[in-house]
Amino acid sequence: MNHAAYDYIVVGAGSAGCALVERLTRDGRTRVLLIEAGGSDRRFWIKVPIGYAVNFANPRLNWDYHAEPDAALKGRRIYWPRGKVIGGSSSINAMAYMRGLPHDFDDWSRAGAEGWSWSRVRPAFERMEQHLERDADGRPRARGEGLLTVSDLRDQMSTFSARFLAAARDCGWDSCEDLSTTTGESIGYYRSTVRYGLRCSAADAFLAPARRRANLRVMTNALVERVTFEGKRATGLRFRAGGKTVEVAAGREVILCAGAINSPKLLQLSGIGPAGLLRGLGLTVRHDLPEVGRGLQDHLAISHIFRARVPTLNNILGRALPRLMAGLHFLAARRGPLGVPVNQVGGYLRGDAAVAQPDMQIYCNPLSYRSAPDGRPVLDREPGYLLSAQLCRPTSRGEIAIRSADPGKAPLIRPNSLTTEHDRDGARRAIEIINRLATAPALADVTQTRLIPAPEMREPEALMEDFRDRASTVFHPTSTCRMGRGPQDSVLDARLKVHGVVGLRVVDSSAFPTVTSGNTNAPTMMLATRAAEMILEDAAAPHHTGALADTV
Repeated sequence: MNHAAYDYIVVGAGSAGCALVERLTRDGRTRVLLIEAGGSDRRFWIKVPIGYAVNFANPRLNWDYHAEPDAALKGRRIYWPRGKVIGGSSSINAMAYMRGLPHDFDDWSRAGAEGWSWSRVRPAFERMEQHLERDADGRPRARGEGLLTVSDLRDQMSTFSARFLAAARDCGWDSCEDLSTTTGESIGYYRSTVRYGLRCSAADAFLAPARRRANLRVMTNALVERVTFEGKRATGLRFRAGGKTVEVAAGREVILCAGAINSPKLLQLSGIGPAGLLRGLGLTVRHDLPEVGRGLQDHLAISHIFRARVPTLNNILGRALPRLMAGLHFLAARRGPLGVPVNQVGGYLRGDAAVAQPDMQIYCNPLSYRSAPDGRPVLDREPGYLLSAQLCRPTSRGEIAIRSADPGKAPLIRPNSLTTEHDRDGARRAIEIINRLATAPALADVTQTRLIPAPEMREPEALMEDFRDRASTVFHPTSTCRMGRGPQDSVLDARLKVHGVVGLRVVDSSAFPTVTSGNTNAPTMMLATRAAEMILEDAAAPHHTGALADTV
């Protein structure tokens, strides 16, 4: 093992993997191999922020997963895109940057992930961020020295978006200056992972500087088949690339950063997971760890679409000539409608005055669109807008399970949506909060009609049926390899080591004990930033012997 070509092998060049390898390779000596199943992110529509609509359903850039029929959602098989490209899902997401709320992380700590409370994770967020914003006189300024750019783009947003904030004030909701760092109930302009008009993915922020170091090797278009072991110690990986099967050794650790779907899939393919599932598929049980793949959480949102009486982004992006002019402006200046993500206003709200913490996240887009059968957004030509809401902290739990011993087969994704009364109540509150915002004077005065659902649909039960007909994931799966107290309730300890084996960690959103209140990209990168520091601390510790990972 001491003669392995690499100290660490990292699987997945997504949000977590990119942040992790940047920190691991800073010393110039630690040898790291990063393996990615997808290809290059050097594509025009990845870099252009509005290209989210183009990339969303592109099978060349994502795993093209679909969930199993979901009973609470009329048996629908919902599309679950996950990035399969350098940068992972951070190369195809909507770029909204939200840390989450303090109680999210305090709950992690209470769940057994000691050291992951808000007071401990907040400095990690601050270390990785650089905010591009404007001072009181409108002059650009940078705040923070991190590698990840988070931009205030309000000066380029649709003028219609100001109406969302005015409607929020009509509702009595507070607004904030920096929504990305808010710690309570507030509405504001979303800040985005955009750098000078172009997407700033985890690859742009973290992997680009790391690739200039000789101690990092990046392999693309390589499908990992399984982790290799000697006894209970992870020794490396077996992967397929260019028609060949290759094994590679790790001198210190193998680290899975493959995401909330593919990390549990790889553990199960490697013989780590529920013994009954593995034996049933003819796999050798390396370690019976029942919680691998269980505990899946996600945000489930409903959107209502409206026709506006005044211009919105549809007047530009939904029509050929204005869209062409906007494109030319973007190419010349990297500014304007093509340089701003679709989510412009939103925030955290309490859907019920009786709850102590915000329990709803809303998205307000100055653009109306429908989804084509293949999942691609189709823009309206006429002016419109969209209001969307989701329950922040659902309690329903699903699971990921391999359906075959073949690494090329997609796993089963069972969301188990709305299986708790808490979540069903949350769906009702999401509908109510959209209605409250839509009927506020600032929006009602410029609204012609509600397009979807039909305006005559007003009764709560009818709107709940519409929720079951149309609600969908907002692509925030977490917790399938979660940290916890021990193997009876989790997969990882608080230092992200897999219970019961040596030399194997999972570092991505699957490690979240519970889903955070908002978008999960920011906390995933934060988790990887802290994980890298832990990994280096453990390697440098005088007592470090690679002892069997167990409970915290």
